Amino acid sequence: MKISIIFFTIASLSIAGCQSNFYTEKDYQPVLKIDSHVHLNRDKGFFEDQAIKDHFLLITLNVDHSDSLSVKQQLDCAIEAKQKYPGKIFYGATFYFDTVGWGTNGWSEKAIAHLNSNISGGAVSVKLWKNIGMTERDKNGKFIMIDDPALKPVIDFIISKNLPITGHLGEPRNCWLPLSEMTVSSDSSYFAANPQYHMFLHPEYPSYEDQINARDHLLELHPDLKFIGCHLGSLEWNVDELAKRLDKFPNMAVDMAARICHLQYQSARDRKRIRDFCIKYQDRLLYGTDLSDNGSDNGEKVAKWMHDTWFDDWKYFTSKDKMTSDEFKGTFEGLQLPKEVVRKIYAENAIRWYRLNIK
Repeated sequence: MKISIIFFTIASLSIAGCQSNFYTEKDYQPVLKIDSHVHLNRDKGFFEDQAIKDHFLLITLNVDHSDSLSVKQQLDCAIEAKQKYPGKIFYGATFYFDTVGWGTNGWSEKAIAHLNSNISGGAVSVKLWKNIGMTERDKNGKFIMIDDPALKPVIDFIISKNLPITGHLGEPRNCWLPLSEMTVSSDSSYFAANPQYHMFLHPEYPSYEDQINARDHLLELHPDLKFIGCHLGSLEWNVDELAKRLDKFPNMAVDMAARICHLQYQSARDRKRIRDFCIKYQDRLLYGTDLSDNGSDNGEKVAKWMHDTWFDDWKYFTSKDKMTSDEFKGTFEGLQLPKEVVRKIYAENAIRWYRLNIK
């Protein structure tokens, strides 16, 4: 009888210990979390206030949409939020990519001066966007790629400031497919609404492989550069391809912004492969959503949208629940990652890669 009791006690403790290695829905609020990829473009505070309620810190990333006024407005909003919520809101700077004088010392000096002004408010990174490679052209009409030698002075300046580059370079592979063949609905709806970026319609533009190769070449040219690839580094379609880059480039990490659905899509076909990937590269993955202030004056609607997005993602990473997505047909199972992995993905990696001073 005593032996049976002892065995039962040990077994019970073992089961409890296994269960305690994983978070649950009840842990969502108290655990510190960082959304490392949002866009705060207004000063109403809807995002910031809901983030505090959900125990989130935010990194808002400014983007060069080929509009110098927009770059300034984003910067002003980011600095205002940073000052209003010290230690809780951080920002990534950018600079206006004006091609006048491209390739000259005057161009790089002007770009660096603009960038230096943008980072002076306490930026934690520099955001480079897909306009490099997909929009900007030189005077001969040739697309300017991220590994162009004329960009080297700017890249060297960023490195000298000990800042990482947060790069949205290229697009998801779906971008080069017909709408009907895209794997997730967010891609098909985005490219339907933005045909200028739907590369299937523009075969004369650089290919998907051209974009990835240019980014990889940039990292080969600058091995000391800390690089955080937005949107799973535009390798969202296959974690094995992403793993190859993470193995090759030790100073590369990626955020998951707007691409978690691609992990879920792959999970539906091979959950173990996605789970093993997240565990193996647990130090290189940053949680992010790409949520942005859409201009709504309805604070309750914005807050619910944010909370629901964050909470659904939490369930995917922490539970074994059977789940569905609006992005694709079928079901998938949550990854139920160990606590230490979740803590890294949700906060510790962002703190380390962006060198955040949190309060």
